[in-house]
Amino acid sequence: MSPDLRPRIAATEQIIRPHVRRTPVVQLAGEEIGLSGRALTFKLELLQHAGAFKTRGAFSNLLQRPVPPAGVVAASGGNHGVAVAYASGRLGVPAKIFIPRIASPAKIDRIRGYGADLVVGGDSYAEALAASQQWTRQNHAM
Repeated sequence: MSPDLRPRIAATEQIIRPHVRRTPVVQLAGEEIGLSGRALTFKLELLQHAGAFKTRGAFSNLLQRPVPPAGVVAASGGNHGVAVAYASGRLGVPAKIFIPRIASPAKIDRIRGYGADLVVGGDSYAEALAASQQWTRQNHAM
């Protein structure tokens, strides 16, 4: 990591700290799972709000950039959309999330549960992305 990035990372951590969980780190000997001679370290991001590390990025973007009245838009296969929906809901920012029809029903339910406007369409991520880009151009969302 470039030394000049460290102050920016530390500053961002302070900004998002009230909104994210400090997730645990678990260390175990590789022998415990059949990997002889290796030490393993796991960062349990599944315990983060919205279930993924992407929540940190969502809060970072929403808290450090000017959000237009139209709010935010995201195209996602799942975790990114869930994180954006969670963060925008917590901050009271309108969010429109585009995901393809092949997305997990669990992810669809979580995005809806967090209050985002969800658009399920297209057979692929690329189609969801194209739809989100078109909507963004028309509505000037972030």
